[in-house]
Amino acid sequence: MAFSMESLRADARVCVRRGGAADPEGTCVLYWMERAQRALDNPALDLAVRIGNELGKPVVAFLGVAPRRPYANLRHYQFLIEGLADLAAGLRERNVGFVLRSWPEHSLPRVCEELHPAVVVGDENPLREPERWREKAARMLRVPFCTVDADVIVPSRLLEKQQYSARTIRPRIRGRLGEFLVPSENPAARKTWKPLVKVASRSPAEDLAAGWKIARGVAPVSTSRGGTREGLRLLRQFVARKLRDYGERRNHPEFDGTSRLSPYLHFGQLGPLTVALAVQEADAPAEQKESFLEQLIVRRELAVNFVRFNPDYDSLDGAPAWARRTLAEHSRDRRETIYSEKQIENAETHDPLWNAAQKQMTITGWMHNYLRMYWTKKILEWTRTPEEAFQIAVRLNDTYELDGRDPNGYEGIAWAIAGKSDRPWFERPIFGTIRYMSAGGASRKFDAEAYIRQIEKLEPGRAAG
Repeated sequence: MAFSMESLRADARVCVRRGGAADPEGTCVLYWMERAQRALDNPALDLAVRIGNELGKPVVAFLGVAPRRPYANLRHYQFLIEGLADLAAGLRERNVGFVLRSWPEHSLPRVCEELHPAVVVGDENPLREPERWREKAARMLRVPFCTVDADVIVPSRLLEKQQYSARTIRPRIRGRLGEFLVPSENPAARKTWKPLVKVASRSPAEDLAAGWKIARGVAPVSTSRGGTREGLRLLRQFVARKLRDYGERRNHPEFDGTSRLSPYLHFGQLGPLTVALAVQEADAPAEQKESFLEQLIVRRELAVNFVRFNPDYDSLDGAPAWARRTLAEHSRDRRETIYSEKQIENAETHDPLWNAAQKQMTITGWMHNYLRMYWTKKILEWTRTPEEAFQIAVRLNDTYELDGRDPNGYEGIAWAIAGKSDRPWFERPIFGTIRYMSAGGASRKFDAEAYIRQIEKLEPGRAAG
C-alpha cells in the first residue's frame, strides 16, 4: 500500500490533479473513461491496471454517456453506442470491471460514492469543456486523481507551448518517437472485481440515447459503424490494399485511397499507437509509410497542440496576428456571391464541386481531407465576414462530421480561414494574404468531375441506414 501519486509526477504522460496516498479502505482503482473508449493500447487504462496490481485491488472502468456536447446529435451518439459492445468485451479480456451509465445517472461523484475507489485515473481531452470537467472532478474528489494523455504518441505537454507549424513541431515529435512509439503491454488486472453490493450499470446493447433531448434531424449513417473491431478491420484493409499508393492517392478524392479511420480515432475506439505500429510493420514502400505517419502523428499532434495551448482554437481570435490583420483589412471587400447559412448547409451554391463535398459530409458523415480545405475557404468567400465564416464552418463540421468537435477539425478550419500553420501568400480580395483555392485549381489536381459523379450516386435516404 506504499503507492503515492507523487511517484507519477515525473511521467510526461500523466497529470497529477489531486495528490496523496491511495485510500487504503478503497475497494478498487477506478478508471474514468471519456475520450479513450477502448481496451487496446490505452495508456490511461494501462496505468489504472498497474496501480491496481500494485495495490492488490481490482480495476473498474466507468463510462458515463450524456447529451452535453455542443452540436452533438443522434449521428454521433449512435456511432459511440455501436462501439460499446467491443469496449465491454475488451475490458473483460483484461479482467477489468465495467460500469456504464447514461444521463442523468452518469455522475462521477455518484459512482465514486458507490464504489469508494482508492485512486481515480482519467484520460485527457484538450478541448475546453472536457478540461473543465476534469478540473471540477479534481476539486470534488477526496482521493488521488490523475489524468493520462492517452490519445497521442508523444505526450503533448512535452511540447510546452503552441507550435507554429508542422515545420517547427516535426523535429520535436520525431526526436521522441523512439521513446514513445513502442508496443503496449496491455496488462490484465490480477484481481477480479466483485462488488459487495449490486452496482447499477447499463447494458452495451441498450439504446442509451432513448429519451434524450438531442438533435435527431441528422441521422446515423449506414456507411460507417462504430467500434474497435470495425476500426481494426478498416486498418487491416488500409494496410493491405491502400497504403502502397497512399502518397499518390491521398489528395485524390475520386479514389478510395485514405484510411477512413478519423472517426475511430476521434471517439478513442482506436488509438494512434495501434495504427502507427500496424503501418510501420506493413509490407509497403518506406516513403508511403512515412507519408501516412506524417499525417497520423505530426499533423494530428500539431492539431492537439493547437487546441491544448490556444484557448481560442474555435474562433478567429485564435488566428496569428498577420492573418487577423489581413482579414480585417479586406473585411469590407465586395463579395460577388453571399449565401445564407441555410443555403450553405443545404448545398445550394453555384459550385458543383463544393456542393458535392457538402453532400458527402451530410450524407456519409465524412469528407475527404483535401476537400475540407477547399470547402472551408469557399465559406470565407461566400459570407459577410471572416468571423461569420469561421463560426459557420465550425457549426457544420461539428454537426455533420463523425469526427466533429475534434482538434483536427479546428486546426483545419483555422488553417483554411485564418492562416494557422501557414504563411502569407499573394494578396487578393476578401482573402488578403490568406492562401486561396479555386475550383479550377482543384480540378487540375484531381478528377473533380469523377468525384462529383460519385457523390451524385449516393441515395437520398442512405444516411438513415
